[in-house]
Amino acid sequence: MSSNEHTPEHAAHRWFAKSLDDLGHAERHLLDRLMQRKLVTENINEVFRDDMSFGERLADKVSRFGGSWTFIIVFALILVGWTGVNSWVLHKPFDPYPYIFLNLMLSMLAAVQAPVIMMSQNRQAAKDRMDATNDYKVNLKAEIEIMGLHEKLDQMRNDQLQLMLMKQQEQIDLLLKLVRERGD
Repeated sequence: MSSNEHTPEHAAHRWFAKSLDDLGHAERHLLDRLMQRKLVTENINEVFRDDMSFGERLADKVSRFGGSWTFIIVFALILVGWTGVNSWVLHKPFDPYPYIFLNLMLSMLAAVQAPVIMMSQNRQAAKDRMDATNDYKVNLKAEIEIMGLHEKLDQMRNDQLQLMLMKQQEQIDLLLKLVRERGD
């Protein structure tokens, strides 16, 4: 094996059928990791969690709570309690029917909650993209490793075939020599 076979340019041509300059970022990163015999996988959850700001973590918690049964049940109880207190309990209700103050509160809650949920969804989409990129790198590495194993198996088969042919030729030569000796 020549030293040229262990260069990144040769590996790019061998595994991707492209020049090193034509490789994308993920392919170049994968090639670098393969050349160094290092792992390609990353724990995307850890990488993503470590880069989150306080506001992003808070938005995720609010979004998680806002999309839970606990929130729905608590919110339903508050609405029932609000209407019950303002309709039947208080003689001078602070928000009489049609509950205009309640509508204002619900509108403000929706106005704040919607962007918070969207921020959380945007981060989840970014995390999903990172996860997909990681999956691509892992799948690509596995494909390259399988191709390498196939090459090794083919080489071993060819080596064994050559060895078998050499042994057979030796046996034929020995038989011919024996036949000549007996014929003389």
